[in-house]
Amino acid sequence: MIKIHHLNESRSQRILWLLEELGLPYEIVPYFRDAATRLAPPELKAVRPLGKSPVMEDGAVKIAESGAIIEYLAAKYGDGRLARREDSPEWPAYIEWLHYAEGSAMLPLMLGMYTGRLGEAGAPLKPRIDSETHNHISYVDGALQGRQFFVGDSLTGADIQMSFVAEVVRAFGKLKDYPNLDAWIDRMHARPAWTAALAKGGDYALGR
Repeated sequence: MIKIHHLNESRSQRILWLLEELGLPYEIVPYFRDAATRLAPPELKAVRPLGKSPVMEDGAVKIAESGAIIEYLAAKYGDGRLARREDSPEWPAYIEWLHYAEGSAMLPLMLGMYTGRLGEAGAPLKPRIDSETHNHISYVDGALQGRQFFVGDSLTGADIQMSFVAEVVRAFGKLKDYPNLDAWIDRMHARPAWTAALAKGGDYALGR
């Protein structure tokens, strides 16, 4: 049985979605953010020293980092679904989007989130952060022009990994400025597997 150490309102929600798309049985070990600080509980540090989620256990295998978990599960259990083989012409784009989500796109979004809590102290950084955010999200929006998915004509792990980016932009109230990305995340949220994962994962206000 695959076990997911799942923190509410976090990146681990997309791992539940992946498992639902694959039709795999799994167990959720739930953790809840502190209502005041919004930080993960200290119990998560017993699972991973960084105290971050998601963490996946599959027998003796334990993996953290969303992208790594998606690659592992899609390769081991996907039977050709949700991933692209290395000999596929779509493989480079698949790998690029899978890593772009956290390697590039999330950085200005996280900076915006943290500096926003500083009030006037964070104001000098705001123009640069806003510019970089627009730069990245415009790039993503353009990549979805005329496309249903990020790679090819079907859902892949790249879509699942990129979902958190769109959800954070929506939480900032800015997604309507990027109509392709806005329509794309609505399509993803309409998938039965995403709905099933939401029901099992608990409260997830991001992107709603």
